[in-house]
Amino acid sequence: MLVLLALIGIAGIQVSGMQEKMAANYRAVNRAFEEAEGVVRNAENSVENISNRTTAPTGTTSSVASGDINRVCDDGFDPMQWAQAQTSARAVNVRQIDQCIQGEANIGMGQPVDPASPVFQITGVAADDQNNASSEAAVDTIFKL
Repeated sequence: MLVLLALIGIAGIQVSGMQEKMAANYRAVNRAFEEAEGVVRNAENSVENISNRTTAPTGTTSSVASGDINRVCDDGFDPMQWAQAQTSARAVNVRQIDQCIQGEANIGMGQPVDPASPVFQITGVAADDQNNASSEAAVDTIFKL
């Protein structure tokens, strides 16, 4: 009877240890995803300020400069391959892709009524912890002004 109780106790300890590891992994993945979302949202704000020729509000930092935007949209960019190649804890890539989207390009069929709205592909990657990363996440979005 004592051996049976000891085995049940050991099994309980192992299960609680595994649950603790699973919770820590879940937290790390969520933190990495939230950091990647933050990187992308910051880049979207920067792109909007660049496109509208406005300055960023005071107290904020711009993660993207005008020269950082890749204006070539048919270069075969693969967001997953780019994200896997990153070595820093946070990185962002911005491409202007409106000329490669059907319906946005000027194909010479009369005069446009309105200028096309710029469309950007913004890819961000971030880790859960800047110094000791255990999880990374990438977010790829299409942003239209």
